[in-house]
Amino acid sequence: CVFLQLAALERQIFDFLGFQWAPILGNFLQIIVVILGLFGTIQFRPRYIVVYTVWTALWVTWNVFIICFYLEVGGLSKETDLLTFNISMHRSWWREHGPGCVRRVLRPSAPGLLEDYSYISVTGCIIDFQYLEVIHSAIQILLSLVGFVYACYVISIFLEEEDSFDFIGGLESYSYRQPPQEHVELKPVGKVL
Repeated sequence: CVFLQLAALERQIFDFLGFQWAPILGNFLQIIVVILGLFGTIQFRPRYIVVYTVWTALWVTWNVFIICFYLEVGGLSKETDLLTFNISMHRSWWREHGPGCVRRVLRPSAPGLLEDYSYISVTGCIIDFQYLEVIHSAIQILLSLVGFVYACYVISIFLEEEDSFDFIGGLESYSYRQPPQEHVELKPVGKVL
């Protein structure tokens, strides 16, 4: 859970820097559900862990979509504004700030646009931004699969414990109940007037 949280928080930060709203929403839900799953494990609440396992399946599906998106599989294009909900033209933060990347900035020639900059090119990147995004998603998938297996194991342990639990005074032969007596002496509970 700690590695899942750290990976999700790291990804959340860089998605905020790139204004990618769909991944921001997904990362937020991931953080909340991992906390819920951890709480369910600590408090012996199998339902919370079931919610975590269902969400983990959705999270793996989302990360497979992100991999397909950045590798442009099946007609998807990384140049679309799909991950920003078509609100802005922002892209992955790693596009311009990846390891070793050098940006060339061109100032606009129009006098009224002094504050606006247009990027011409990004060169010298050690690894392209789409591969960094794919690596992030692959790490999320691996951690989620480990979490899924662990959650299934914990659920099975909790369900076994529920089945084997014996209430005090239960119906088993080694119970704390006294054998029934033939004659029971009755005594008054309160004062008799």
